Amino acid sequence: MDTPHTAQVSHTEPVDQTLQDTQEQCLGSPPEETRLWVRNTEGSFERLCNPRDTVREAAQRTEQLVSMETQSKDNAWPSTQPSATSSNPGEEEKFQGQPGICGLTNLGNTCFMNSALQCLSNVPQLTEYFLKNRYLEELNFGNPLGMKGEIAEAYADLVKQAWSGHHRSIVPHVFKTKVGHFASQFLGYQQHDSQELLSFLLDGLHEDLNRVKKKEYVELCDAAGRPDQEVAQEAWQNHKRRNDSVIVDTFHGLFKSTLVCPDCGNVSVTFDPFCYLSVPLPVSHKRVMEVFFVSMDPRRKPEQHRLVVPKKGKISDLCLALAKHTGVSPERMMVADVFSHRFYKIYQLEESLSSILDRDDIFIYEVSGRASITENSREDVVLPIYLRERTPARDYNNSYYGLMLFGHPLLVSVPRDRLSWDALYHILLYRLSRYVTRPSSDDEDDGDDKDDMEEKDSIPKLGHMAGTSSQDFGPEQAGPSCAVAGSSRAPVDSTPGPSHWPQRARRKHLFTLQTVNSNGTSDRSTYNEDTQAQPYIAIDWEPEMKKRYYDEVEAEGYVKHDCVGYVLKKAPVRLQECIELFTTVETLEKENPWYCPTCKQHQLATKKLDLWMLPETLIIHLKRFSYTKFSREKLDTLVEFPIRDLDFSEFVIKPQNEAAPELYKYDLIAVSNHYGGLRDGHYTTFACNKDSGQWHYFDDNSVSPVSESQIESKAAYVLFYQRQDVARRLRAQSSASDPPVPTASGSPPSSDSMDVN
Repeated sequence: MDTPHTAQVSHTEPVDQTLQDTQEQCLGSPPEETRLWVRNTEGSFERLCNPRDTVREAAQRTEQLVSMETQSKDNAWPSTQPSATSSNPGEEEKFQGQPGICGLTNLGNTCFMNSALQCLSNVPQLTEYFLKNRYLEELNFGNPLGMKGEIAEAYADLVKQAWSGHHRSIVPHVFKTKVGHFASQFLGYQQHDSQELLSFLLDGLHEDLNRVKKKEYVELCDAAGRPDQEVAQEAWQNHKRRNDSVIVDTFHGLFKSTLVCPDCGNVSVTFDPFCYLSVPLPVSHKRVMEVFFVSMDPRRKPEQHRLVVPKKGKISDLCLALAKHTGVSPERMMVADVFSHRFYKIYQLEESLSSILDRDDIFIYEVSGRASITENSREDVVLPIYLRERTPARDYNNSYYGLMLFGHPLLVSVPRDRLSWDALYHILLYRLSRYVTRPSSDDEDDGDDKDDMEEKDSIPKLGHMAGTSSQDFGPEQAGPSCAVAGSSRAPVDSTPGPSHWPQRARRKHLFTLQTVNSNGTSDRSTYNEDTQAQPYIAIDWEPEMKKRYYDEVEAEGYVKHDCVGYVLKKAPVRLQECIELFTTVETLEKENPWYCPTCKQHQLATKKLDLWMLPETLIIHLKRFSYTKFSREKLDTLVEFPIRDLDFSEFVIKPQNEAAPELYKYDLIAVSNHYGGLRDGHYTTFACNKDSGQWHYFDDNSVSPVSESQIESKAAYVLFYQRQDVARRLRAQSSASDPPVPTASGSPPSSDSMDVN
């Protein structure tokens, strides 16, 4: 430890003057490479952040211990050294590599942060701003919207280390801690979105470096018929009166927003600043759904089909698509969601397909089409059938038997004139004949009377379940394990009541039949004739009979239709198409109406965004993650984006300067990639080094050179483009530059083999 020095300073002296005095006495480094710490009453050290505060304002006391910290040769601060590098410090001192070619250690699901940092670190003008310490004069410690300069300083330290050339990789632990401190959503080590972290970081850096120390109130003004040039200039000047930083200089542009009231036609025009463009991807109007088709022919195994249907279609569209594959009329189909061996939901033909999730097991049953137009003259009814097995209870006397559902349920058409228990038994035996062995007459007739099907129960009155319509089975559908909303009751049937049905036969059967509730969990031995709920029938098996006559392997078997090999090809889209979609007129959603000053009420106005002024560095966020009421998905559409000469002249509506076409042309400098799905995934980065012009692939600690042909992929998520005139200006300002590194032929991992956090 160095010998301590004693210095006398005035209470009115600024802290930065104290720093200079201390450096003169200690023969330390220049001011930009040092910072001061003071020991508080608890014995820990606190940073003297604002150098423009006086000693009194900084609450310094007489004989207070002040420590001066100096940066090492690799631009790392000793106070962060234990967690700053990923390898032995001695080895890092000897390492000398290309500045900027430095990995970032994954601290645990922090690849999203590493990807955003690598992209931002390769924005030339921003990195030069920090490397040349221009940020020190612009740190805004008193901004209530900022983060006391801590985010800017933490980012500056990270950039200096990454561009020192002394590290193969660094551990961004200090930066991660600062981010979590000021943004609680990034606390811990859960996976997050690189674009969300980037948005927070740009906003935090802006407020920490805002040159406006006291923001004045600025009233937003509508165009009110004035020329666009005048309104746009006024809006930009108002924005700069409150927001003036290197982030605004580099990343901020200007929108023109036009709202039109659908009632009175009032037009509202405003100009708003933006920091990045979030552009939608063209979404396919088709959807691929996998279903199982269950034929009425008992000899045919269920068939798995892959169907292409309208994304906003109805259940009837699903039946129409299946009809093309099977030749079965859609009118003879019923669609059901099967879950845990029972019917979770039976759909009506007019219901939306959006209520079916991709993970749902959808069965489409062929039923009889023998029905006339009038409700009361239908010849067949459709019965839902469950399979249950008796299981001995866990008690000593074995006096109670439980029932457990198994296998796939069925929807079986039964002729109305054969609605007896004995007839139903033989109909079901026929439907199960593919995997249930029909016993001999001796096997079927033996047994005690106590196992016979008793006469006291008869099939209850049936609500309509004709094959011509698909509907819920009544209020019992919404049982404890069945979340069905708004079940519709079946219409009243004029057929005779329960007492008029034929009685069940007295003979030994393979299984017994029982009316049950919609969950198959309780019997319905009594039946109220006023109830219109559709009864469910359970086939109850004794364990020995099931073992002897029921083939489980065959029962679970199915075949794949040729269509299962079909894959809906997603045609690639151009980035320009996404931008066109971004500037398309849209109608506001009900959740976000616009208050019309003329009508004096909220309206679903039409809105159009246009690009008026573009920034030096344009960030384009591809909205790959789609969230709706019923589904969440990631769009893996390939977006074709140019590496060079992305021309925005057709999208910018501001009158253009013909003498400066480069103001509308951009070159790609970085890409944040996302591999994987919604719940898990991995972020990486492609970036072009500002000094060498060589592209590299950043995958946490690993950094490898790549060719330009490898950059475009389905994983591209956030694109960074630099305006061509800015690139020429920076090259002119640079005194010297290293020759470009030859293009490498190595390739990054594909999305199929990418490891995930």
